[in-house]
Parts: sequence; structure tokens; C-alpha cells
Amino acid sequence: MKSFIITVLVALFFFLALIFGARNEQVVTISYFIAQGEFRLPIVLAVVFLVGFLISWMFAMYHIGKLKLMLHTANKKNQRLENKKDSSLVPEIDV
Repeated sequence: MKSFIITVLVALFFFLALIFGARNEQVVTISYFIAQGEFRLPIVLAVVFLVGFLISWMFAMYHIGKLKLMLHTANKKNQRLENKKDSSLVPEIDV
């Protein structure tokens, strides 16, 4: 549910950026390494917002995946130690 709310908020911010850009129909010049281009402001705002979101999402997924892997290995180690403890507590009966 939390991820759904965050997704809705991001979509809302994206939509607000588009509305803001639609009201400002200026042409902006963007210079990059080997070329230069003229684009409408709404397109520039949408692309920059989307690229920033995707980069942030990739970093977040990397860190979340790393934490999940660490949690999985810690749970495995904990389970192995609990099994070892349980087997050492069971008294052996010789008949």
C-alpha cells in the first residue's frame, strides 16, 4: 500500500510539472557536449523530472536489494545457529 501511495504522489508531481510547463510555452536552448537544441519548456521539465526519478529509483532498488540480501543471509545464519542449539539441547538416551 505504501508503494502505491508513493507511486501516486510521483505521478501527481509529474502531472503538475506538465501543467506548469504547459502554461510556460517558451522555447529553451539546451547546449550539450557536441550539439545544441531548442526544446519547449514542458518537454524539458518532463524529461528532467523523469530521468531524475529513474536514477533515484535505480539507486533505491540497488540499496533495497543489498539490504534484502543481507537480511536473507542473516536469517539463514540465525536459523542454522538455532538448529545447532536445538540439537545440542536434546539429551541423548542410551537404551
